[in-house]
Amino acid sequence: MNVGEIEILYDKDADLDVLKAKKVAVLGYGNQGRAQALCLRDSGINVVVADLNGSPAWKQAEEDGMKIMSVSEAAKWADYIQVLLPDELQKSIYDKEIAPYMSEGKVLGFSHGFNIHYHQIIPPEFVDVVMAAPKAPGAIERRLYTEGKGVPALACVHQDASGKAWDLVLAYCKAQGWTRAGVIKSTFKDETEEDLFGEQAVLCGGVVELVKAGFETLVDAGYPPELAYFETYHELKLIVDLMYEGGIVHMFDSISNTAEYGALTRGKMIITDETRKVMKKILSDIQDGTFATEWLLENKVGRPKFRALLEQQKKHLIEKAGDRVRNMFPWSKGKGK
Repeated sequence: MNVGEIEILYDKDADLDVLKAKKVAVLGYGNQGRAQALCLRDSGINVVVADLNGSPAWKQAEEDGMKIMSVSEAAKWADYIQVLLPDELQKSIYDKEIAPYMSEGKVLGFSHGFNIHYHQIIPPEFVDVVMAAPKAPGAIERRLYTEGKGVPALACVHQDASGKAWDLVLAYCKAQGWTRAGVIKSTFKDETEEDLFGEQAVLCGGVVELVKAGFETLVDAGYPPELAYFETYHELKLIVDLMYEGGIVHMFDSISNTAEYGALTRGKMIITDETRKVMKKILSDIQDGTFATEWLLENKVGRPKFRALLEQQKKHLIEKAGDRVRNMFPWSKGKGK
């Protein structure tokens, strides 16, 4: 199915038997790794998982009844290796524990294109290199799979050594239930750059700073932090849910005329031409590798900037106000602490 310039694939477009003929290893048993491995198992795929021996993830895998190995053991055993380790660790682990077992006919898979797109990992030419990237956190993927549904995803092929890479990655998506919702054909470049931009400029960076700025404006003007939290933070989910359900106009139709008029006339006073220029700079830094280089160097020196900024956030008044507000609700006692 084609929508505009994209191609969307569904269950009928993927053959699960292609993957059932393979041995699949999921490297990393975190949020994504656990969800993907459990769905593979429940779809009848021969799957093992890998993580650090004795780690909480290793113990979780044992509790889940998964067969678990070291990374090198799993890489040696598997035909299809799905790398779900943190971006900043993938290169060193690949070089030491995966690369020695990259023999002809194997498939190297990812759920984010960072290390391939920025040339941190350079696989041999005789292996398939693919990406199956869900557009949801692992817990939601797993829940929807068990309900007979699925989340949308992207499928990408960077290297098709076997001539069957698309069949394999689509089979992987089907095993996750993603083809129930729709899988978009994409590229490593587009997935990586769009994903990083969305996280930085909107979803995780832009929204957080907008919320904090609104909160600080009200508190500085003398309003109680708890009320400021309600107005700039708590109600955000309610608005986003309306947008998710039916779009921006649907959200406008669901709020008061006063709120709608205020949004239409004041929103662009917040998101100005200058803001859009900064967004373009953020995207440019992603496209030319500036951000990737910065992040990789930050990890090499022990993450001092990362840790300092995170500590600042933990001490922000909005966190304390949020704890107090969430503890008002019997169903969320202690959440977020």
